[in-house]
Amino acid sequence: METLLLKAPRKRQVTAIMILLLLWEAGGATLKYSVLEERDSGSFVANLAKDLGLGLGELAARGAQILSKGNKQHLQLEQKSGNLLLKEKLDREELCGDTDPCILHFQLLLKTPVQFIQGELQLRDVNDHAPEFLEQEILLKIPESSHPGTAFPLKKAQDLDVGSNTVQNYTISTNTHFHLFTHNHSDGRKYPELVLDKALDREEQPELRLTLTALDGGSPPRTGTSQVLIVVLDINDNSPEFTQLLYEVQVSENSPVGSLVITVSARDLDAGTHGEISYSFFQSSNQAVQVFEINAVTGEIRLKRMLDFEEICSYRLEIEASDGGGLSGKCTVSIEVMDVNDNAPELTMSFLVSDIPENTPDTVVAVFGISDRDSGDNGKMMCVIQDNLPFLLKLTIENFYTLVTEGALDRESQAEYNVTITVTDMGTPRLTTQHHITVLVSDVNDNAPAFTQTSYTLFVPENNSPALHIGSVSATDADAGANAQLTYSLLPPPDPGLPLASLVSVNADNGHLFALRALDYEALQAFEFRVRATDRGAPALSGQALVRVRVLDANDNAPFVLYPPQNGSAPCTELVPRAAEPGYLVGKVVAVDGDSGQNAWLSYQLLRATEPGLFGVWAHNGEVRTARPLSERDAPRHRLLVLVKDNGEPPLSASVTLHVLLVDGFSQPYLPARDAAADAAPADPLTVYLVVALAAVSSLFLFSLLALVAVRLCRRSGAAWAGGCAAPGGRFPGPLVDVSGAGTLTQSYQYEVCLTGDSGSNDFKFLKPIIPNFMGEWAGRGTEDNTNLRNNFEFS
Repeated sequence: METLLLKAPRKRQVTAIMILLLLWEAGGATLKYSVLEERDSGSFVANLAKDLGLGLGELAARGAQILSKGNKQHLQLEQKSGNLLLKEKLDREELCGDTDPCILHFQLLLKTPVQFIQGELQLRDVNDHAPEFLEQEILLKIPESSHPGTAFPLKKAQDLDVGSNTVQNYTISTNTHFHLFTHNHSDGRKYPELVLDKALDREEQPELRLTLTALDGGSPPRTGTSQVLIVVLDINDNSPEFTQLLYEVQVSENSPVGSLVITVSARDLDAGTHGEISYSFFQSSNQAVQVFEINAVTGEIRLKRMLDFEEICSYRLEIEASDGGGLSGKCTVSIEVMDVNDNAPELTMSFLVSDIPENTPDTVVAVFGISDRDSGDNGKMMCVIQDNLPFLLKLTIENFYTLVTEGALDRESQAEYNVTITVTDMGTPRLTTQHHITVLVSDVNDNAPAFTQTSYTLFVPENNSPALHIGSVSATDADAGANAQLTYSLLPPPDPGLPLASLVSVNADNGHLFALRALDYEALQAFEFRVRATDRGAPALSGQALVRVRVLDANDNAPFVLYPPQNGSAPCTELVPRAAEPGYLVGKVVAVDGDSGQNAWLSYQLLRATEPGLFGVWAHNGEVRTARPLSERDAPRHRLLVLVKDNGEPPLSASVTLHVLLVDGFSQPYLPARDAAADAAPADPLTVYLVVALAAVSSLFLFSLLALVAVRLCRRSGAAWAGGCAAPGGRFPGPLVDVSGAGTLTQSYQYEVCLTGDSGSNDFKFLKPIIPNFMGEWAGRGTEDNTNLRNNFEFS
């Protein structure tokens, strides 16, 4: 049979080269063995390992398998020992019939690597069948006018054996009229002929009964007998003659039972009963008699049962026409059975791998054989699979194929393939057989985990509760099974000083992130780290993602007042001359807030004052200024309670008390502010005396120190004072008192000190502002006097 391989044109040349190489390798080693039929199952045939030169156990290692045409296996292989054994008792006559020699073909498949070796097993005949005549009694009518030497053919015996075990000779029982001659036919078979030695006399002996014996060539020989009844007839001088000695006819195997095959015809010139012809089978096999029947009157040969070309493809019938006088004529009918496409192709799967790993190129998936019992074009087959599949059919030896992967498979692209192997013959109509196999692609860890985002930004409010879930990271893995099971872990931070292990943790199973402790925005505003996702494959693959954590500020810090200081032992007092104009800068409250954003936006508010309406506080910078002109009726001491509040939610605040002392001149002794208790109750006289004394001593010490400084400066300058002391040009080089605020207080004040030598009154200029910076802010509010305000006090 011829098998066609259909595949894409771009692969034909490569496939053809591979097929030729495989066929050359397989065809070079043909194993030939012979064995007697009727041997018991399990009988030893040969040792394949020894014959192929393979080591002990190598057949098992290479997955050796015996393949036969069709589904029936006659041989079995012991892989460990390499022995080839009979799987069942074999009957040569059943398997091969008359064919001699009887050859059973088989193939040896070595799976790793794939290799085919042809094998032949010859079944040798044993003499297990005796000759057998189809009829127990042969009727022979011989006219008495027959001359000595006339030969009368007899029906031969059937023997299912072949060769020397079939019929070799015939004998006849002892008699005085006949002897037996064994005639050799052109087909090698032997036919008996009865030869007349002595003329017959019907009146003397009308009948003779002889015994015909057939002997085969076995050892010991087997025999079969049939009785020959000879009836002596009156003279009949015309024998029937057929119109043709050889009839040839072709019959389709699908012809129905009872259909006419052919009609044979003979004629006899005699009249009466000697001219009446009857037809019958002569020298026809038992198989032919079972299939055909002949009408004795008309000579029509019809079918008794259906024909099967695959079982018997031709028949040869010997037909005898006998007249009523005992004479007969013979002809031969040759019947050729025409094959029709009545057998669909058969596919026998010998080796199948249903689960193959991905990324493995050129893997043998299946090994199978195809066959078709028909012949000619009806037996020619082509084998194909679907297009667009990563598989290739390769023809190894005649009618045996391997299905291999065409390159490496990718489970992530497709995890399962349904392959349909279609075998179609070339008959009319075409018959098709399909075989479906499912190929599963097993996973290999070839995909690293991938996060859904390359970076994550998480926002966490400060002062969070410990173990707070702050967010999640997620990764996916295109693999399956353990190769897709992910474990999350934290990588060491790039900053070694960041205590990441005490800040956050990750759930190894689901990627949830938790804050381990409360975060403080003022201490740590943001940090970042990397999370790694690792699969459980071998080797394990991993992926990374960047996580940024930003701490959100909460309003957890109240404003803190820097000025006036709150931790001093004595309160800070601001001196304000009574001649101060409205808008005069009394002082500035400086505060800061540890929060950020609107939580650090501060506003100032005057909550309480000794005399409402006299002072005011700017809400945005905390400057305390006079709200109206001062008068003699205003109390000398004032206490202002200023509230500092942030813009958080809820807002936090702090308060500070500012003491203000109204003085007529800066030479007036410093009087500390009184507290609320002092204002409420009269002071103790002794306390008043002590305070006055302390103020006087301090003033005297300060005056002496300033006078000493002024004298030394005047001497160094070397200039004559017009009135005893001349003011130096430019900035005063002596010690200056710089009062600088922190926070929002940015004003600086410088004062000069000078003594007059000639003045009888000894004027003392104290704390004279050189450049009052704050006046720029009041440029649009007041007059030129506010800008050049001088605080001069005379001290006598």
